[in-house]
Amino acid sequence: MKRVRTVFLVLGLVMCAFTAHPSRAQDVKSDQDVLIELERRWDAAFHRHDAAFIETVLADEFIATYGDGSRGDRAKELSLARESNQQVDSSRLDDFIIKVYRDTAVVWFTQYLVGPVQGRPTEVQYQYIDVWVVRDGRWQCVASQSTRVGTK
Repeated sequence: MKRVRTVFLVLGLVMCAFTAHPSRAQDVKSDQDVLIELERRWDAAFHRHDAAFIETVLADEFIATYGDGSRGDRAKELSLARESNQQVDSSRLDDFIIKVYRDTAVVWFTQYLVGPVQGRPTEVQYQYIDVWVVRDGRWQCVASQSTRVGTK
């Protein structure tokens, strides 16, 4: 009888361990959620000239192909972030498509920018594709390409 009580006690403790912290499962973010958050933080950091944050998400071998067809490396991207004087009233990232292949991910999204051009409010859209890899347990961007697709 004592043995049966011990078995039930152990089973009860095991069940409590699995149900005591249901919020832990909610705290874990999917790779897709992490990548969307990184993309949005990168965009916000760019507009507030926070090159220190952007350094943390760009791989050493990062290459960008910009909307005008020119290319840049990590140093150019950081320089653009520090020195950009373009006024942006709002920037929104949306329409995410994310494909994860083990330690590599491809992220497609649309950026909607609003800001003045020659004194008039202007809306511009860019389509992006970014390639990310996991390095030392965190995502880093190795390549980015943007294409300008619309102006209002």
